[in-house]
Amino acid sequence: MNIMIVGVGGQGTLLTSRIIGKTALAGGYDVKLSEVHGMAQRGGSVVTFVRFGEKVFEPVCEEGTVDVLISFERLEALRYAHFLKPNGVMIVNDTRIDPMTVVIGAAKYPENIIEYLEKTHKLHKIDAGKIAKELGNSKVLNTVVLGLAAKYIGFDKDAWVSVLQATVPPKTIEINTKAFEKGYEA
Repeated sequence: MNIMIVGVGGQGTLLTSRIIGKTALAGGYDVKLSEVHGMAQRGGSVVTFVRFGEKVFEPVCEEGTVDVLISFERLEALRYAHFLKPNGVMIVNDTRIDPMTVVIGAAKYPENIIEYLEKTHKLHKIDAGKIAKELGNSKVLNTVVLGLAAKYIGFDKDAWVSVLQATVPPKTIEINTKAFEKGYEA
């Protein structure tokens, strides 16, 4: 199983990849993770790969081989859509975060990204930011998205929750569990 997680710095991309990796490991699989931070601390693009199976030899996925692409931001989904294999699934948090080139006026943010991607990919969108705010903590949007993605990655829901609760900071276990459940129900 090849999974790619993309977003911008601060959205929880790295934590999400670790939870997926630990869940696959608990499921008895060989797991490889690769993290590409880029300009993560300045709101830049962050890419992580999680690969698991009977035996995995390298952590990075080639273009056209990703089974599940998880994107925490629309433009990042568009930027990395070519990694998804033809029958792969794309999970997209329907939010917009302007990259620095847009902020300074050097580029325009593309319009109708979701509609464009829906024409050529099996796409499931979610407004995780709205759900996270309704739960009282906007920082758990990644856990909402993970909840939705978990249904396409596999494993028992209880296995996901167990790993999630063992991975997030203790004071955030309750809110992250609620966020995961909301995403899973979406």
